[in-house]
Amino acid sequence: MLWVLSLAMLSEQYLATLVRQRIVIAVQSIAFLLAVMNLALYLFPSKKIGRLLLYSITPIIALNFFDLLDPITHSLDNYRLSIGGINISLFDVVKLAYIGGILFWFGRESNRVVKQNIRKQQHLDSSTREIIAKLFEVGFITLLIVLLLNVVGVNLTTLAVFGGALGVGLGFGLQSIASNFVSGLIILMDRSLSIGDYIELESGQSGIIRELNLRSITLETFDGKDIVVPNDVFFSQTFTNWTHKNTQQRYSLSFSVAYKTDLDALFPLVIDSLKANPQVLSGPQYSIAEQPDIEIKGFGDNGIDLLVEFWMNAVDDGENRVSADILYSIWKLMNEHGFEFPFPQREVRILP
Repeated sequence: MLWVLSLAMLSEQYLATLVRQRIVIAVQSIAFLLAVMNLALYLFPSKKIGRLLLYSITPIIALNFFDLLDPITHSLDNYRLSIGGINISLFDVVKLAYIGGILFWFGRESNRVVKQNIRKQQHLDSSTREIIAKLFEVGFITLLIVLLLNVVGVNLTTLAVFGGALGVGLGFGLQSIASNFVSGLIILMDRSLSIGDYIELESGQSGIIRELNLRSITLETFDGKDIVVPNDVFFSQTFTNWTHKNTQQRYSLSFSVAYKTDLDALFPLVIDSLKANPQVLSGPQYSIAEQPDIEIKGFGDNGIDLLVEFWMNAVDDGENRVSADILYSIWKLMNEHGFEFPFPQREVRILP
């Protein structure tokens, strides 16, 4: 910026020679380009933004250096098309495409970089980070649209009146989108859902929240599928959040043994087997209610129904699925110690 200001003050001394004047203008333009690029890269450290500024501003500097910018601008402005009371020139179309392209690419990259930086702020919880990121995205896009309209020369007052009339007409057709948008803001602000929560919907679908948007929430299932759920579903239907406040969950498994089984010998063996599983919570740091347990569930037709209960610090599915391992360990334990599983038995009497 010091180069730009110095060249601006000294440029009057070189007006006598056209070549010197062009050199001063070229150096001043390059200094301004470097200043803008350094500022942009400082605020948004992305190589794409640097290339965008370089490729978009350098042609203008070159045209200005050879005194071609003004003639080209006037030539394009002479080609006009009148539609009613609106006059559109070829220069307006080129200016819209040029500035619109710059704003589009710059907006996309800067939006991505800022959202990444917001989501890295670990002193904020995930819901707060998502709120700030989404509000920044909406505000930034709105600002870009307003800037583009001002560049084109659209009267914002007229646009506001037209937008109000159009909004009334489209409001009935866009009720679902508006409902999802408002629902998304409420979800982000009341922090009822967060990234990483395990959600089970009323329809039976379940998954881990991987993305919170203003329109929908993406659930990732343990088999690698993504379920996109509109935000208003979480206001119109009942859902279960398994891990929002507490990741500890209690699970139970059932199996049966023969009636002749010595339960006093079986129960300690099963509890020791549960404690041996690293996923099952056990130890003096946990309460009695959180310790692994086994009890009689009922008496069936063929054997005694038993219930195994245990706590774990995760959802029993995916990489943390332990139910199959526990059942397998119980099967091995029963075979090693001679316990029997019941099977259907019938007593047949032949009457004379």
